Parts: sequence; C-alpha cells; structure tokens
Amino acid sequence: MRVWAALAFLALGAQANPQDARVELGRRLFYDADLSRDGTMACATCHEQHHAFAEGNATHPGVTDEPGRRNVPGLGNVGRFKPLTWADPRQRSLADQVSVPVLGTYPVEMGMTGQTAQIERRLSADPCYVAMFARAFPKAPGVTYAHVARAIASFEMTLVSRSSPYDRGEMSDEARMGQGVFRRDCAACHKGPDFTDLRFHHVGPDDPRDAGLFEVTGKPADKGAFRTPSLRNLVVTAPYWHNGTVRTLPDAIARHGIALNVQEQSAIVAFLATLDDPAFRSNPAYRLPHQACGKAL
Repeated sequence: MRVWAALAFLALGAQANPQDARVELGRRLFYDADLSRDGTMACATCHEQHHAFAEGNATHPGVTDEPGRRNVPGLGNVGRFKPLTWADPRQRSLADQVSVPVLGTYPVEMGMTGQTAQIERRLSADPCYVAMFARAFPKAPGVTYAHVARAIASFEMTLVSRSSPYDRGEMSDEARMGQGVFRRDCAACHKGPDFTDLRFHHVGPDDPRDAGLFEVTGKPADKGAFRTPSLRNLVVTAPYWHNGTVRTLPDAIARHGIALNVQEQSAIVAFLATLDDPAFRSNPAYRLPHQACGKAL
C-alpha cells in the first residue's frame, strides 16, 4: 500500500498548491459517509447542493434515529460567518465546528463520539486518501482527524454564493418595491451582503423544547434567542425557523410580527426570490466528486 500511495502522490503532483489539495480532499470528505458510525451519513446527507447546502426537512435524524433538534442551515458564504450554528457563540471556526455533527451527542448526528481513531483507520485503508492527505498537508503528512476537519473547512470556505439576480442588479419593479419594504422592516437584523447581523435575537413565540442561546450562556435573558440566519438562497431552503416549523416565506414573514398589506407581502417575497443563486446550486466544483487519484470512485 505504501508503494501505491507513493505512486499516487506523484501522480497527483507533489508540487501542487497544498491549499487547492486541501479543498479537493475536503470535497471528497464532505461526501464520504465513512465519517459516520454505520457508513450511512455524510456531511452532504443533510447539506444538499440543490437546496443551497440546506435540505427540505424540518430537522434530520442522526444515525441512531434520534430526532434532530434544529433545521439544517444553508452553507452559502459560510466562510464569512462568525459565530456559526443557530445558538452557540463559541462556534467560530469551521474546522472546529466539524466536530458538532461528527462527534456531537446532543443530538447524535454522525455518531462518532470517541471514535476519531476509527475515522483515521478507515481513511488510511484507502491508498488514494493517504496520497491526498500527504498532498494536502505536506509539512505534517498523515491521516488525522484534525486534518479531516481542516480539509472539510477548506472546502466549505469555497462555497461562495454571489451571482444571484440581486447581485447582478436584475430585479423586477415588484422586487425593487419589496427591497424598499425589506430595508424598512427587516434590514436591522438581516443586514450586509449575506443578510444577517450574525447576532442572537428573540423572534416569535418561545420553543419549550429548545432554549436556544440560554443552553450555552445560562442567562435567563438568552432563553429563546437564536442567531439571525442568512437569507441567501432562501427560496430553496424551506422549511424555515430554527426548528423548521414554518413552511412558507409568507408565514415566516408573519412570524416576525411585521404588519404588511397584501401588496407589500407579495413584493417582499419577490425581492427575497432575487437572492436565489442557481449557479451556486449547480456549480460542478461543489458536486460529489466522481474521481480521485485518476480513478473512478
């Protein structure tokens, strides 16, 4: 295996840019179900490209069939986000956040708590992976869980969504009217290029099953507070809310308690539709890879 791996490493190009190699490795790992206990769940199981790396379910159960607690967020431009996740201000590094689904227990998702060595053994059994890790981390080669997390984070950093009709200035008159309504009623929290202030707020009724930010801080004032989600690609990431209980955009807008007439509501939905980026959702650079080391997977 060592000879094969060495030959594969040469074939991949030892002098290639390690950052590009990390992205290539991270992309393969993002779609690899061997990162889960029973080989049934990859990062991409919940983060589906055609849903802008969110999915269409309210929540997603883990490998033990334990129900999910929170709606799967999209990953467009996630490399710009600090903090990450719905309600944990400590999550500020994509590489560290990988452990939440892979190793976490509340709830169990991929189910590899205490089994990072098993992940390393599984991946090390594939000579192509050995070569890809060596190319991606030439200064400290080896198939390690830390390298797994860094590689996935490197791939996630490339998930950039910036080619929507909004970005190109291609909006109907109705959408432009909706943009004005949005700026008036929504932009205090949904601000900036990704339409999020990345802060925690109370919106809508409390969820008795999920105390949000309070679970981390223990502060009573933080009960029911969740981070403002990005609105990029919103039309393909339903259902909405931290628990996926809101099915439609009009219902999500109404949950905020904003009083809009029929025309304003239609206009704001038209504006939000301009944030959809079909090119991002079909970019071949983000798809499941079909080859590695020059061979079909």
